Amino acid sequence: MTSDPLIALRPWEAPEVTSWGRLPMNAVDRRRGALPLDGDWRFQLLPAPHAPVGGAWSTAYLPGVWTMRGTDDPPQYTNVRMPFAEVPPHAPAANPTGVYERAVDVPADWAGRRIVLQVGAAESVLLVYVDGRPVGISKDSHLAAEFDLTGVVRAGQRATVRLTVVKWSDASHIEDQDQWWHGGITRSVLLYATDPLHLADVTVRAPCSGELRVDCRVRHASGALPEGWYLTGDLDGRPLAQDAEFDRANVEDERVSDFLGEARLLATVPEVRTWNAETPELYDLTVRLHRADGTVADTSRHRIGFRDVEIVGRDLLVNGERVFIRGVNRHDFHPLTGRTVSYDDLRADLVLLKRFGFNAIRTSHYPGDPALYDLADELGFYVVDEADIESHDHAHEIADDPRYLNAFVDRVSRMVLRDKNHPSVIVWSLGNESDYGANHDAAAGWVRRHDPTRPLQYEGAARLGWADPDVASDIACPMYAPLQDCVAHALSGEQTKPLIQCEYSHAMGNSNGTLADHWAAIESTPGLQGGFIWEFWDHGILQRVSDGRPAGRGGAGLYDNGVAAPGYRWAYGGDFGETIHDGAFIADGVVFPDRTPKPALYEHREIAAPVRIECFRHEGIVLGNHQHFRGLDWLAGEWRLDLADGTTLTAPAELPSLCPGETAAVPLPFEVPRDGGEAWLTLRVTVAEDQPWAPRGTEVCMPQVRLRGPAVTPAVPVERHVDVDGEGLLVHPLLTAAPVLSLWRAPTDNDELGGIAPRWRTWGLDALVRKVVSVHREGDRVTVLAEYAGATGVVRHRQVCTPVEGGVRVDEEAELPEEFDDVARVGSVFETVPGLDLLEWFGQGPWEAYPDRSAGAPVGHHSVPVDELFTPYLRPQESGGRHGVRHFRLSAPDATGLSVVLDEPRQVSVTRYRAEDLTAVAHHDELVPRPGCVVHIDAAHRGLGTASCGPDTLSSYRVPPGVHRWSWTLRIL
Repeated sequence: MTSDPLIALRPWEAPEVTSWGRLPMNAVDRRRGALPLDGDWRFQLLPAPHAPVGGAWSTAYLPGVWTMRGTDDPPQYTNVRMPFAEVPPHAPAANPTGVYERAVDVPADWAGRRIVLQVGAAESVLLVYVDGRPVGISKDSHLAAEFDLTGVVRAGQRATVRLTVVKWSDASHIEDQDQWWHGGITRSVLLYATDPLHLADVTVRAPCSGELRVDCRVRHASGALPEGWYLTGDLDGRPLAQDAEFDRANVEDERVSDFLGEARLLATVPEVRTWNAETPELYDLTVRLHRADGTVADTSRHRIGFRDVEIVGRDLLVNGERVFIRGVNRHDFHPLTGRTVSYDDLRADLVLLKRFGFNAIRTSHYPGDPALYDLADELGFYVVDEADIESHDHAHEIADDPRYLNAFVDRVSRMVLRDKNHPSVIVWSLGNESDYGANHDAAAGWVRRHDPTRPLQYEGAARLGWADPDVASDIACPMYAPLQDCVAHALSGEQTKPLIQCEYSHAMGNSNGTLADHWAAIESTPGLQGGFIWEFWDHGILQRVSDGRPAGRGGAGLYDNGVAAPGYRWAYGGDFGETIHDGAFIADGVVFPDRTPKPALYEHREIAAPVRIECFRHEGIVLGNHQHFRGLDWLAGEWRLDLADGTTLTAPAELPSLCPGETAAVPLPFEVPRDGGEAWLTLRVTVAEDQPWAPRGTEVCMPQVRLRGPAVTPAVPVERHVDVDGEGLLVHPLLTAAPVLSLWRAPTDNDELGGIAPRWRTWGLDALVRKVVSVHREGDRVTVLAEYAGATGVVRHRQVCTPVEGGVRVDEEAELPEEFDDVARVGSVFETVPGLDLLEWFGQGPWEAYPDRSAGAPVGHHSVPVDELFTPYLRPQESGGRHGVRHFRLSAPDATGLSVVLDEPRQVSVTRYRAEDLTAVAHHDELVPRPGCVVHIDAAHRGLGTASCGPDTLSSYRVPPGVHRWSWTLRIL
C-alpha cells in the first residue's frame, strides 16, 4: 500500500471526483504581478502512478509535455477510438506519470497575504504537493487549477513544490478529441499573492446601450468579511457609480452570506463605441476593493467591449446586425512543443487568420489559453468557446452516466466563469461529439441561469433536429452537412434557428473543394449564416528521421514554407511506432505545421473579400462593400489590366465611400484596346494604414472581372514533318517521354478516404495498358489510334499531330466507357528534358488551383520556378495544378525551351514527380525528384471536394464517361 494519500484515492479512476482542494474558477486575472514558475523543473517519468519516485532526476522545461522530449512515451494520434482498451471510467495499468519538482522562494513581502498556486493546464490528472504535504487534485486538461498555499508555505522561506501528472484517467474518456495525445503541463505555472480581503469574481455586462454593469464578489481568507469594505471603479479613467440598492457590503439582510460580499458598479457611457469583429473597440475597466480605511486591498483590470448578441428568428445578430460567420476550428498546436503555445504563437495564428478573411474561431474542443481571448478581443474575432468534453469512443454511454454528471457541469461552468467578460465570446458550446444526454442538459441549465446574454450550441443536440426547440442548442450547428440539405432546410419554411455549421469543408491534404459554392449559397440564402472550416493546423510534428523522435524545442529553423529540412520530416499517426493510430487524418488544416498558408487559404480570402467587383457595365465597374459595420476608408486599391498578349498595365484606384452593403459605379481606369484577345481587370486591395493585424500595404483581396473574351486565332499548318516512333509516340527533341493519355492522379486524401480511389484502382486506371490500333499518315499529319485497357473497360484514344509554324499541333479525343463514370482526369501527360526550370503562364495563379477551388487564383501572367509549383501536402498526393491556363512556356536560364498554347482554358500541372512517384510513398523525405518536368494537360480534371470527412465535390465538377476532346500546340522557343 502506498503512503501517499492522494495516490491511495486513485483519483484517475473516479469520475465523480473532479477536484479536491481546488479554488473556484473566476474571471479575475492574476497574471499581472505574479511570480512566474516557468522554466526548468526536476523531472521523473514513472511507468504508473503507484511507482515510487527514485533518486535520479532529469530536467524538464515548463510549460511543456514529456511526450515531445524524446522519452519512451511518445505522442500518439487517434481520432475516435481510445488509445487503450479499458472502458470508462478505467485507465490502463501502464499509465505514464510525470513528476515535476522545484524549490520556490516565497517573497518575504508576502507575509500576511493569501498565497495561491496556479497551474495553467495539466493532462490529465494533477496532484499537488508542497514540502511533501498533499494540497489538491484537479482534472480538466485545458483549464487552470488554483490552490491556496497560505497554510503550507511561509513568506521569506523556501518551499518545494511537486506537481504529479497522471496521463490516463477517467477524464481521458471525455477528452477523446481529434488530436495528439500528450502528457505534461501545457500552460504556465505561477504563484501569486492577494490581500486576505480579495475580489473573488467580477462579472461585466456591457450592452450596446452603453449601460455598464459590473457585479463583484468579495471574500476574506479568514472566512467572515470585515466591516466597512467598499468598491470603486473607473472606465477609461472615468469613475463608476456604486449601485446602492444592490450593494450588500454593509446591509443587514439575513439572506446575505457573512463570508461572501456582493456589490455592483454602474455607468452609462455616452456615444459608446461598440465592439465587433471589424472594429473591435475596447475600454479599460479597473475595479478596486477598499478596506474600511480607504486603502486598496485588491484590484482587477479588464479590457471590455460593448456589444449585444441575440438570436431573432433564425438569425444570429451581433449589435443588431446579421453577421456572416467566416470561421475556423483551432486546436492548441506547435510542431516543436506539441500542445504548448506561447503568446507570440497565439498572436501569429490570429494575425494570419485575420489576413485571410476569417472573423470567427471555434476553440475546438476545449477552452484556449487566456491570452487567446485577450487577442481575439483586441484583433476582432467572434469566438465559440467550447468546453473540454468529447467522449467520442464511448459517447452514448457517458452522455447519461451520472458518474460523469459533475464533470460535465464542472467543465462547462468553469469555462463560463473564466471567459464571461470577453466581448469576443459570443456563443458557449457544451463540447463536441459526445452524443446527447442528461449530462448535457444539466450543464446547459447552469449556463442559461448564469449567463443569459449569450446563446448556447451543441452539435450533438442539434443533430436530433435542426429545428427542434426542445434540445440544448440555440443554433443548428451540424457537421459536414451537404450543401443541398442546408439550402433545402433554409427554404423549407420549417427553420427556427440560425444554421451555422460547427465543422464544414474538411481541409485534409489537397482539399477544400466547393468552398466558393458553399459561400455563394450562404450569401444568397436567408437562414444560412456560415460555419467553421475544419481546421487551422496540419498537426505534423517535426521528427528526426535518424531516430524517429520528435525534434523538440531545439528544432526551430529546421523547416520553411511547409517543408522539413533534410534529415527531418513531418510525422503523423503511426510514425512514432504506435500500433493504435489514425494515420494522416491529423493533417487536416488550412496551414502547414510551420503556419505556411496552404493554397486553400487564398480561396477563402477572396470569398471573404470586404470589397468586391459586382459587375462590369459599359459606364464602368460596380464595387460593393461586403462588410457588416465598416466603410472602405481603411483600404487602398490599385488597378491592374492583364491582356492576353502579355501586356500588363497598372493604375492607382480611389475606392468610393461606401457604407456596409452599398454599391457604387466607378469609371474604367484604362482605355481597353478593341482587339487582342482576353482582357482581365483586377483590383488589388491593400491595407491603407497600419492595423493591429497588418502593416500598411498588406494585401487583403484581389477581386477581378473579365472585360473581353478570347479572340479566335486558328493555327496555320506548314510543310514540316511530324515524327512518331514505332509505337505511334510523338518524337520531339525537348521531350523525354511522349504525350500519352492520362486518367489517373496520385489520390488525394479525399480520394482515398472518400472511397473514390479504390474504385479507380478496381477499374485499373493506375495501370492502363496502351495498345496501338493504327498509325495513319496523310501528308504531314499523323493520326494515331490507340486503346488503353483497364481491368474493367477500354478507353479509345485518337491523337492527331499536325505540323504548324515552329512546332506541332496535337488534337486529341478520348472515349471513356460507361463503366468509367467518375475518373480523376482526362488528358495528356509528357516529360521534358532537364534544365527547363521556369514556368510562365497566362491563366489562374500564381498559387495552386483546381476546378472546384479556383476563386482565389486571379487570371493573369504568372511566373514561378518549377520546383516551387509543387505543394508539399504532408502525405504526398496530387498537387501543384493550375486552373484555367491558356498558354504556358517552360524555359531554361538562357530562355530556350518550349511553349504550349491550349485550345481553351485547361487544367495544367508541371512538377518533378509522376503520379506513381507520389502514390508510392508516405512522406516527402522518400520522394526523389526527376531531373525533367512532368507535364499534365487535362481536358477535364475532377474536383477536390472534402470527402475525407464531409461531402464530395459537386456533380458538376466530376469527370463523366463519353467523349472528351482537347488540343494543344507545342513549339520550341
